[in-house]
Formats: sequence, structure tokens, C-alpha cells
Amino acid sequence: MPSVVGVQSEAIEDNAQALLQSFAMIIFSEIGDKTFLIAAILAMRHPRLLVFAGAFGSLVVMSILSAAMGHILPTLIPRSWTQFAAAVLFLVFGVKMLMEAREMKGGNEKIQEEMREAEEEIEGDDAVHDGTGVPSATVDGHMIPLEEMEEGGRDTLKDDVPPQSPAPRPSTKTSWSEGARNFCSLFFGPVFVQAFILTFLGEWGDRSQIATIALGAAHNVYLVTLGTVVGHACCTALAVIGGRYVSTKISVKHVTFGGSMLFLLFGVFYLYEAFSMSPDVEMSLPISPETLSRT
Repeated sequence: MPSVVGVQSEAIEDNAQALLQSFAMIIFSEIGDKTFLIAAILAMRHPRLLVFAGAFGSLVVMSILSAAMGHILPTLIPRSWTQFAAAVLFLVFGVKMLMEAREMKGGNEKIQEEMREAEEEIEGDDAVHDGTGVPSATVDGHMIPLEEMEEGGRDTLKDDVPPQSPAPRPSTKTSWSEGARNFCSLFFGPVFVQAFILTFLGEWGDRSQIATIALGAAHNVYLVTLGTVVGHACCTALAVIGGRYVSTKISVKHVTFGGSMLFLLFGVFYLYEAFSMSPDVEMSLPISPETLSRT
């Protein structure tokens, strides 16, 4: 029978492990990510404190939701299965990140590409919600900023693309979402709402969210939430203070390679825990004295 001191030391070790793993996972996953660059670009156009509040608030909500989703899983399926599922997720993500790192070129070409995509996403959001863009003549109805039309950047589209029917009226779902956004902008301001929404949409379904769900299923949900929140706070603060400078100095190839090693290490660890749990479960089953006397 384990002693009280042994149980306490094991609990402390597990708590420290949950904190460190969740924090390290966020650091390696988010630095140089699209949400990191979105916060960096917005901070160059708007007050940094507002951008930090919106982006960090979105990440806090995402961390709480993800950890809570992971916390629910062990109540539905056996804990050994959740450990095994977490191991599979981390191994898959680790292998995928390793393959991505091998295909990347050295330098910061990848992060510059991500920067351009983030800038286009922000400009598109601005064009839609502040009235500085109009629907294009293409079928997809992409918004063209008025500044670009004045410069003649897309005049060639008028000759190449046949005239299309007028764009359909926005659906009720879009109207409700726009109304909710405008309502929130009255209280928190448009900068806060834009940073919140763009960060939330960019983070939803990302591997850091799925990894947070896996950690929440394997460890204490409060400590996992704390570790991810602290990690997001560090990454978001770095992004709004000097994100563009950092993006020109770091190599996404090296960060991705380091993250792949970390995810593979987590996968091996959880795989070991998943297989080591089954003997303990079997030994914890009650054995009657009659059974022992028959053996």
C-alpha cells in the first residue's frame, strides 16, 4: 500500500508535469503562428493594449473551452483510452510537424508567407466591416478595397470577367452575426472585437486547441488551463510588443522541428502511461476471500 508521502509527491509531480507540458506546448505551437502574426499586425495599426486584450481574451476563452472538453472525456470513456487517444494525437501531430519542418527552407520565408496571409485576412475583414471595400465581379464575391480600385489594381477584371448577377442578400445567419459584432463593438470597441474574432477563428480547430483537449483529458483541468493561459499570455505579449521584429529573426523551420520533437516526446510518454494503467486497473478489482482460498 503506497504511503501518504509517496502519493503526495506523485500528485505534485503530475501537477508540475501538467503545467510544464501545457506551457511548452503553447510556446512551440503559437510562436510564428497565424494568430501570433495577426496580433502583431493589429498592434502596428491600433493601440497595443486593446489588441492584447482582445487577442488574449479570445485565447483565454478558447483555453477554458478546450480544457473543459478534455475534462469531460474521462467521464465518458475509460481513462486509459483517453491516455491512448492523447498519445495518438501527439504522435500524429509530431510526425506531421516533423515532415513540415523537413520540407521547409531555411530562413524566414515561411513566416513571411504567413505574414502576407494574415495581412490579407485583416484587410479583408476591414473591407467588409468598415465599408472600405466593395464586392468584386467574380463569382466568389471577394471584397476589393476601395484604395486598390482607385489605384487601378484590379481593372483588368472588368474586361476578363463577364458581368454577374447582383450578389444575393446576406442570410439571416450573417445578419445575426453582424448585429452581434456591432453590439459588442459598442461596449468593447471595434479594435477589441476584431482582435477577439480574428484570433478565435484562427485558433479554432488548430493543433494547439486539440492538444489542449488531450492534455485536459490526461491531467488536472485547472492546471492545464493555467499553463495554456500563461503560455498564450507570453506569446500574445511578445506579438504585440515586437511581433514583426521577432518574425524576421526566428526560423520557423527550427521552431517547427523543436515542436515536433516535443509532441513526439509527449506521445511516447502518454503511450507508456496508457499501457501501464491496465495492470493497475486489474489489480484494483475487488477479490473475495473465497476466490483467494480456491487458488
